[in-house]
Amino acid sequence: MPTKPSLRFEKAIRAIDAANADDPNRVSHEGKDVPKELLYATHMTERLAHFRPQASEALRLAARAQHIRRWQIPRGDYPMDRIGYLKWRTALKHFHAETIETILEEASYDAATVLKVQSLLCKERLTQDAEAQALEDVICLVFLENYFEEFSEKHPEEKILEILRKTWKKMSPAAQEAALQLEFSPAAKARIEKALQPSG
Repeated sequence: MPTKPSLRFEKAIRAIDAANADDPNRVSHEGKDVPKELLYATHMTERLAHFRPQASEALRLAARAQHIRRWQIPRGDYPMDRIGYLKWRTALKHFHAETIETILEEASYDAATVLKVQSLLCKERLTQDAEAQALEDVICLVFLENYFEEFSEKHPEEKILEILRKTWKKMSPAAQEAALQLEFSPAAKARIEKALQPSG
């Protein structure tokens, strides 16, 4: 069974949730109007608990803080091309790392744990660190489970298939297997099957 959360972990989670509760972007969930990034953080925690129930505190903190206060650095502030996208993602990584550093220090976490959580958020050592890959797996699973259907309605099929293939390549075999167990609408399932068909 997972170990009981420490007091500092609970304090950090409350602070992360308080930060995300300020999100001016609202979404409907189970009949309620909720802050977008607060809901995303909840999805991340729930999926991690299912996919990696023995996750360390550092990994659980990184999952909860994955999009912390993301709205403060809008995509529209950067050019709408590949270079602009990469600059935006880099800015987000630095912002998330700085934001979580303050929260974890105030919760009395040691420097090593702070650095670990920052490393996970910045996707450092993705191919060498099993926890970094686990976080990437959860990000992909949360996208597929909670956001893919809506994404599919807004984009042409060619782009949808491209995103699905890229997402699949990011995932470990265990995450790919977990993704195949998710429930999808017939249309979404058909697109996923089409994206995974061997080329040529």
